Amino acid sequence: MPTCLPLRLVPPAAILVITTHLVGLVGCSPSGRTGSQGEVVEIETIEALDPAANQRNKAAQTAAIDEEALKAKQLVNAATAAADQAIAEAGKTIDAPNAVAEAVPAAEQAPAAEPVPAAEQQPALDQPKPEQTVAATVAAEPVVAAPAAPVEAAAPSERVMLGDPALTAGVPGAGLITLAEIDQWLADPKQAVVLEPMLPLGLSQGASQIDTVGLQKNPLTRAKIELGRQLYFDPRLSVDATVSCASCHNPAEGYSAHTKTGVGVRGQLGGRHSPASFNRILSGPQFWDGRAESLEAQAVGPIANPTEMGFTHEGVVKRLGEMPVYKRQFETIFGELTIDRVGQAIAAFERVLVTGPSAYDYGEQLRAFAGLDPDDIAEDEELAAKYAAAKAAVEAHPMSEEATRGREIFFSEKGNCTACHVGANLADEKYHNIGIGMAAAEPDLGRFVVTKDPKDTGAFRTPTIRNVALNPPYMHDGSVATLEEVVEWYDKGGHPNPSLSDKIRPLKLTPQEKADLVEFMKACTGPTPTVEVSRLPAGD
Repeated sequence: MPTCLPLRLVPPAAILVITTHLVGLVGCSPSGRTGSQGEVVEIETIEALDPAANQRNKAAQTAAIDEEALKAKQLVNAATAAADQAIAEAGKTIDAPNAVAEAVPAAEQAPAAEPVPAAEQQPALDQPKPEQTVAATVAAEPVVAAPAAPVEAAAPSERVMLGDPALTAGVPGAGLITLAEIDQWLADPKQAVVLEPMLPLGLSQGASQIDTVGLQKNPLTRAKIELGRQLYFDPRLSVDATVSCASCHNPAEGYSAHTKTGVGVRGQLGGRHSPASFNRILSGPQFWDGRAESLEAQAVGPIANPTEMGFTHEGVVKRLGEMPVYKRQFETIFGELTIDRVGQAIAAFERVLVTGPSAYDYGEQLRAFAGLDPDDIAEDEELAAKYAAAKAAVEAHPMSEEATRGREIFFSEKGNCTACHVGANLADEKYHNIGIGMAAAEPDLGRFVVTKDPKDTGAFRTPTIRNVALNPPYMHDGSVATLEEVVEWYDKGGHPNPSLSDKIRPLKLTPQEKADLVEFMKACTGPTPTVEVSRLPAGD
């Protein structure tokens, strides 16, 4: 409820009213107060002219101004002091430095070099002039209403194209990263700028699939990506310092491993094939069975798995804390070193690992022009330039005739591939039983172990077709050695079992059609970012 204190300034010419309102952002405050969000003392004028006053002697009126102004000032001071006391009792603070001039709180201002626009400020109350009434002076300087809620200063951000090798090039230099080098690198403000990722051609069609929840909880920065890169390639995250994330997800092996299953500490064999770690920014749950709810959870799981890295979360945190370069980065980036922060850093690095445009993607880009009239293209300068660029890209990255025929099979009922391999990443991110391993005496139950839903028995995540030629063997158990064998498996309709997906059926392809389909999958191969793999922190 506003508190109004009527003040007699030039009776009965005007009444000055001081009204105290609660607002959400900024305002005037009692004299001597420091500022934050809080109360605003608004100066309002209600003019009530006395006809008799107009008959008074002008000289006498002018002489009375100074005396009345002094009284007004005293009353204002008394009123503001009362407001100040009331605010203090309420436990509130006020941002503006005095009762008649508004200042925007420092935490909510634009940078100091940029003055607050005049339209967003409340003007100071001018002192009465001899030839003016107080009412006229105040009316000439109206108070501008402050916003109803505080406005947070936006954190600096930058849009970046994923796949840019600068994101994964590592700290400049050679050999082990020293504390002096990391301090110099972290001192550059750009390392802390939040990055807004853009996807390259092909994947860009799946922008809506980006794991925005993960990015909101764990925003990308260059510093975080670099710390994640170091952790990803560092075998010291394993109990005996022999196995890193890259041991099973190696850039040289399609971000997977060319072994049937993963190989952990002391040569132990895992139970499943190592899935590719690229394009994970388009996925939420991780692993073949989706048991990890996020990329962050996936990143730290293998550390404590006895057959993979064989360590403990407590042990790895202690070890990292004993290395000054790691300790400094965690303190600077996160303010703490915990296993959750380890997971966030690794996940940030993995989110920037994406596949670049393939011959398939360049072909699709040009295909978009197929329905346009050549004359219409030629008459539009901008469209003509885009067409010329798309055509040049196809010429530089052509698909073979076999791959082109294979594309038609892939996207038709004949091939039935898009029953699962759909979207920009050519994977539906769902779980299907295609019969792999179901003939075993004790088959891997897959997604069922996570959901306990019978329909998920033997179901595993659909892998991407992108760069599939680079990471054999195939399937969740690594039991299929080549792409030719993959096609044969689907052509026969998988292995019959009670939980077989209804999407699986015999294809009855000809030998040429099978070969064409393989060539199309190979044409879905694009570059991955150049990554520094050996430059890691010094141990002391």
